Amino acid sequence: MKRWYILLTLALLLLTASCGDTVAIKEYSIIPEPVYLVQKGRIFTLSSSTRLCFENLGQNSPTAKYITTSLRQMHVRPALIGTPHKDCITFAINDTTNPAIGDEGYLLQVHPDGIFISANTEAGLFYAFQTFVQMLPEDILHHSYNRIDMPECTILDHPRFNWRGSHLDVCRHFFSVKQIQRHLDLMAAYKLNKFHWHLTDDQGWRIEIDRYPQLNDIGSWRVDRTHQPWGQETPAHLGEEPTYGGFYTQEDIADIVAYAAQRHIEVIPEIDLPSHASAILAAYPQLACDDYPYTVALGPYWPPKAILCLGNDETMQFVSDIIDEVIQLFPSPYIHIGGDVPYRDNWEECPRCQALMRQQGLANENELQGWFLSHVGKMLESKGRMMIGWDDIMDCPLTTDAVVMAWRGDTTAFAAALRSTPVISASPSYCNLECYQADSNHQPTAFPLYITLHQAYQYDPIPRTLTENAQPYVWGGECMLWTDYINNYSQAEYQLLPRLCAIAECLWTPLDRKDWSHFQKKIEHHKARLLATGHNTCLGSFKPTVTKTPESDGFLVTITTETSGSYVYYTTDGSDPTPESPLYTSPLHLPNGTLLRTLTLYNGKAQEGIYDFKL
Repeated sequence: MKRWYILLTLALLLLTASCGDTVAIKEYSIIPEPVYLVQKGRIFTLSSSTRLCFENLGQNSPTAKYITTSLRQMHVRPALIGTPHKDCITFAINDTTNPAIGDEGYLLQVHPDGIFISANTEAGLFYAFQTFVQMLPEDILHHSYNRIDMPECTILDHPRFNWRGSHLDVCRHFFSVKQIQRHLDLMAAYKLNKFHWHLTDDQGWRIEIDRYPQLNDIGSWRVDRTHQPWGQETPAHLGEEPTYGGFYTQEDIADIVAYAAQRHIEVIPEIDLPSHASAILAAYPQLACDDYPYTVALGPYWPPKAILCLGNDETMQFVSDIIDEVIQLFPSPYIHIGGDVPYRDNWEECPRCQALMRQQGLANENELQGWFLSHVGKMLESKGRMMIGWDDIMDCPLTTDAVVMAWRGDTTAFAAALRSTPVISASPSYCNLECYQADSNHQPTAFPLYITLHQAYQYDPIPRTLTENAQPYVWGGECMLWTDYINNYSQAEYQLLPRLCAIAECLWTPLDRKDWSHFQKKIEHHKARLLATGHNTCLGSFKPTVTKTPESDGFLVTITTETSGSYVYYTTDGSDPTPESPLYTSPLHLPNGTLLRTLTLYNGKAQEGIYDFKL
């Protein structure tokens, strides 16, 4: 019996040792970079004796419940107390508004005797908590520490832009409620606050509509071609049953909206009108201008001729009914109506559309588009909502207010802001995360353009030449994820990460606080954190950038890499570089015509093979 007691004691001691480590944080790596952060020499020790206090914030408020639940998940279980004292984490709503931090900002102070966090609103406390989480060890969700030594610091923070968005297309490929919630958690971790949910398109209708059940019975499903490359799908066979797709029930949507709200994220639905209507017309063919047998699209197609017949009174009633149900589901003051890439040939050949144009005194189909969008905008206004549309809506005359989402680049963002029109930047040069982020030979299939992490970090929603008085009309921006080439959520995360972190810093952090070299170092900690929490994260782009400066006898060659912690080995004699080859440490003097061959190592492993550069 004594022997078993000794063995049990030893087992418990080993378990305690493995679960009760001490860790000392050396330096904080916060993304987005705060407005002000000063780290000092003394420490606060987070331990089992640490307490938790909420001031001017009920323990059952959404934010307080989120904080306490999250701390438990991280094996931090401080007892709740009513009044702050030494060795306490205090979250406080300010008695008097602090004008330095606004509605979403916060003050976070780590002192040797406790942590004090204050904000003007619950949103500010929520974002402060996200910063606090990033101050803890990367593996905090999976490892229980009995002591965490945190350096003393002061952080004062607030966002540069109010609109910090993430767009997700669930039409081309459908994601579950749990996966949408996972995406919202990712947004919240990096202080993004607008979820632009692309719910309808040619490839599927994803929202339950009571008054039009065929939208879900027919419009939400297409034949399964997920095993075939996007854009190379074979047509449906006669009698083949549509089995791929799905839709969110109204109960699903209510759950997602509530889940987002607790994370201070606003859900903005997009209902694509009047084009990209294949799914609609497959379900309700009488809303088309012609008798073409529309089906839910399997993949991309051109021209996108599926467009609603505006000369049909039933169409306008359909749109009105859809909007009525949508606004009941989404409390956001904004409804995105798409309005992009309208292919109007059907209107030109449709007697009913032509008759409507004559009746309304419209000179052409562009004005017909403007008439329809104005009608929808006023419909939304009458219900206390505002219309958002892709920047294509600027090409037609509108008689209603609208927010422009500039997906075609700085030129349209510039034009909208100069017209005193609210604009949200979604520049394809930085924000389209469906594109490759590294060498396509070593990446999953993606949209055939490149946006590396470094390029995404150069994003600025405000065009550089925009006049100062027009800049307030730029509300912010968002990253976009179209899912043409993405048929599962794991791949969606891979395309988002870590570039979403770069976009988040561009939308939150003041320009004078952004620093690529510093971000390079920080993102390595965040990759580790994301991988530890089970996210599918791209490790980076490992193709070196070779810069050559002419010299009298050749070039001065500089080699840089996007990924901090990577090492470049090289040869100049034509042989394959290996880890035994020279390591690049400083600029090289090389003659003209040299074949520079490189191999990059990261975490001790060769990445992406050998790259050749002819000088």
